[in-house]
Amino acid sequence: MRVLIAPDCYGDSLTAVEAAQSIAAGWRAARPSDELVLAPQSDGGPGFVGVLAGRLGEVRHTRVSGPLDDHVDADWVDDRAASAAYIECAQACGLTLLPGPPTPASALAAHSRGVGELIDAALQAGAETIIVGLGGSCCTDGGRGMIEALGGPEQAKAKLAHVDLIAATDVEHPLLGPMGAARVFGPQKGADAATVEILEERMTAWAATLDALAGTTISPLPGAGAAGGLGAALLALGARRESGAAVIAEHTGLADDVAAAEVIVTGEGRFDDQSLHGKVVSALAGGARARGVPVIVLAGQVTLPPADLAAAGITAAHAIADYAGSVQVAIDDAAAQLTGLARQTAAGLVG
Repeated sequence: MRVLIAPDCYGDSLTAVEAAQSIAAGWRAARPSDELVLAPQSDGGPGFVGVLAGRLGEVRHTRVSGPLDDHVDADWVDDRAASAAYIECAQACGLTLLPGPPTPASALAAHSRGVGELIDAALQAGAETIIVGLGGSCCTDGGRGMIEALGGPEQAKAKLAHVDLIAATDVEHPLLGPMGAARVFGPQKGADAATVEILEERMTAWAATLDALAGTTISPLPGAGAAGGLGAALLALGARRESGAAVIAEHTGLADDVAAAEVIVTGEGRFDDQSLHGKVVSALAGGARARGVPVIVLAGQVTLPPADLAAAGITAAHAIADYAGSVQVAIDDAAAQLTGLARQTAAGLVG
């Protein structure tokens, strides 16, 4: 049987590449005769560059400002043949770059300056197309740090005037309001209630600058709230928004892999309602449903009821936390627990 293994990352526990390898190890242990095709995916968040590395151009390493001013080494992909650069914002301002768990103080201080420095490096390398993967950030600065690193609003826009700029994200949230970057994602980045209000006030003021730069109102646009408002800043600089999952799918030949698969195994850290709206899992399920290919989800946690799974074209969903006996074990021993769950799942298949 031909099995396509195409997971996203599992939060901070496993990259998509590591997850695919763990699933494959468990699957082989139970069904050694199956043909496994590993195609790790990303929706633009952490792992975006890692998934593309080795498939497109050359991986470059650039030292940039981290989210709290310490410098970090960030990877990006320089596709000279296509004059394109692929950047992952989490490489410069990701949650994993904080020295410890996120706090209200880090939520207020974190910035996106390093993303602007990565864009500048891509420009200096001659990139005519720049794709910025958005997700997994620890900052909520509306992309202000990124724009300042590029010389300020007007200079940043001038630098990028002749560049095909793409914001790769599957997050549809606006910049401001109850569904905006601060109120929805701020608590995940350490912000308490008071801090969320401060961040919202900051970005409301900054939004006026972005609107003036773009000549239109940016904050309500889908994706403006992605990566702490980096989406809004990119849109103000002339970017167009594309699905991060679709960008990866195109460059990994996912459609051909899905067409040839007899079973698809995917997964992510938390399989919930958001997973069914533009995320990697939903994209795979949509492509598989038309061909009648079963889709199995192995996730850190599963919160969706069976009826929703069936409606989305998901054959089955299993949680690492259930297999491991606790969420903490699932996080602390993610690779081994995912391997064990994959082995158990494969052993239960008939055919």
